[in-house]
Amino acid sequence: MADLILRNLGPVDYAPTLEAMRAYTQQRGSESPDEIWFCQHPPTYTQGVAGKAAHVLQPGSIAVLQTDRGGQVTYHGPGQLVAYPLIDLRRAGLYVKTYVYRLEEALLRTLAQLGVTGHRIAGSPGIYVRLADPFDHAALTGPRPGDDPFAGLGKIAALGIKVHRHCSYHGLALNVAMDLEPFGRINPCGYAGLQTVDLQSIGVAVSVSEVEPLLLRHLSDLLGH
Repeated sequence: MADLILRNLGPVDYAPTLEAMRAYTQQRGSESPDEIWFCQHPPTYTQGVAGKAAHVLQPGSIAVLQTDRGGQVTYHGPGQLVAYPLIDLRRAGLYVKTYVYRLEEALLRTLAQLGVTGHRIAGSPGIYVRLADPFDHAALTGPRPGDDPFAGLGKIAALGIKVHRHCSYHGLALNVAMDLEPFGRINPCGYAGLQTVDLQSIGVAVSVSEVEPLLLRHLSDLLGH
C-alpha cells in the first residue's frame, strides 16, 4: 500500500494552490507519495477548461479564474470543504471513470454518516440531495418531473478533475456552512436555475473541521490507502 500524505492547508488563495498542485503533479515520479490537500478558499469563481462565459451572470467583485479542470463554472468560498486528491491513478489501478465514481462515493458515504442521503445524476458529476427531505433514504427512480433531471434537487457537492500522465489533481468541494448567495450569480456547473445547498441550509449543524476527518477516511479507503 503506497503512502498517503495529508496536507491541511487551511484558508488559502485559489491561484497559488492550483499552481502548487500542478507543479507537484508535473514533477512527481513513480515513487512519489499520493497526497490529499484539504483547504478552504476565499470567494472565487472558477471556470473549467471548456467553461462558457455565458454561465457567469453577475460576478460582481468576485474574481473569475480560468482553470484546467473539467466542468463549467463553480463557486468556492469560506465554509466549503475542498479536497484535492493528488493520486497516481495507474499505480492505484484506477481508470478515470472509476476514480470519479469513487470520489462521488466518498461524498455519499460522508453525507450518510451525517444522516443525509446524496444522489448521483447521470452525466452531471457531483452530488445532489432532495430539497423536500434530504434525509429520505429512498433512491431516485423513474423520470424526473417535467423531464428536468434536477427537479426537486439541490447540489451539495461539486467535482472537477484533471489528469496529467496518469496522475490526478483538482478534486471536489462539499458545501458545509457557506454564504450561498454567490451561487445565484452563476449557472452552477452550467445549469441555469440549479439550486445549490449546503449542510447548514438542510438542517445539519456541523463545521468544516468536523466533516474533514469523515471525508478523509472515505477517500483513503476508496483510493487504495
